[in-house]
Amino acid sequence: MGLVTGLLLLPLAPVRGTLWVADHLLQEAERQAHDPRAVQARLAALNRALEEGAIDEATFEEEEERLLARLDSPVRYTGHRGGAS
Repeated sequence: MGLVTGLLLLPLAPVRGTLWVADHLLQEAERQAHDPRAVQARLAALNRALEEGAIDEATFEEEEERLLARLDSPVRYTGHRGGAS
C-alpha cells in the first residue's frame, strides 16, 4: 500500500476496526449458539426454571423446541473456525 493510499484510508481505520470486531463477535455468537454443550446447558437451565415455577409449561415447550432444533440443525459446532478440517 502506498503512502498516499494509506493516508487516504486512515480516516476509515476506526470504521474498519469496528467492522472487524463486530464480525468476530458475530462469529463467536454463532459458534456458541451451535455448540451442543451450550445448548444442553440451556436445556438444563430451562428444566430448572420450569421445576422452580419461573416459567410455565407453554413457555418451556416453546423454548425447548427452539433449542432442540438447534441441535438438529445442519450447522454443527466444529470447535474451530473455518468449519472444514
